[in-house]
Amino acid sequence: MKVALFITCYNDTLFPATGKAVVDVLERLGHTVEFPPGQTCCGQMHWNTGYQVEALPLLPRFVSQFEHAEAVVVPSSSCVAMMREHYPMMAERIVAEGGDATLRQRTAALLPRVWEFSEFLTKKLGLTDVGAYYPHRVTYHASCHGLRSLGLGDGPQKLLNAVRGLELVEIANLEQCCGFGGTFAVKNADVSSAMLSEKTRAVLNTGAEECTACDNSCLMHIQGALHRQRTGVMTRHIAEILANTEASEAANDTDGTEVTL
Repeated sequence: MKVALFITCYNDTLFPATGKAVVDVLERLGHTVEFPPGQTCCGQMHWNTGYQVEALPLLPRFVSQFEHAEAVVVPSSSCVAMMREHYPMMAERIVAEGGDATLRQRTAALLPRVWEFSEFLTKKLGLTDVGAYYPHRVTYHASCHGLRSLGLGDGPQKLLNAVRGLELVEIANLEQCCGFGGTFAVKNADVSSAMLSEKTRAVLNTGAEECTACDNSCLMHIQGALHRQRTGVMTRHIAEILANTEASEAANDTDGTEVTL
């Protein structure tokens, strides 16, 4: 299958390793990955903070970039939730204001082919074991958009449970928000910090080496607190775990070069 990768502006700017990991996994499974170079932002940041007029042009751009793809894979639950929940409304508004009359139908035709990364693996491809190897103790954080908007269910956990060498430790209060919420963390810093404190305490109580999720935005928020507390616990997008294999693990163990001064 030819799969188009929508990397999201967040990953492109801050977490490029996630996009590379998605490509590694999909190519290992035999798919061809394309990267439409004209892609930008899904518009979530604008739409959720009241800049809806500014967000509107991003919809026809997204459609024009991806409408010919067999499938569009996105390593972000929040971006996919933005598309599914708000793109139809945005298309209606654009058409009502005299924009492209075909946009409504083109958007409706494209959205069923847009998938969050883990969802694509479990629901579209019907996979749980993708040949990964990751010998670490890991806990999983369910982001709000993945849990409530996309209904990912236990799909991500099934993927992680199939990873050889990985010990998946269940976190308490899985459904509890980490407190990020985009600009919520900025505009409601005290509430966000309190929520984050509870989430990091739950992460630490698992004794895990790493915390994973389907959204780097949540992981960035959690990592900030874990780092400030000098816990030594790291965060890693689920794609990066699934991209790891016994071969890559062995390469990581032997790729150092001894330097004599």
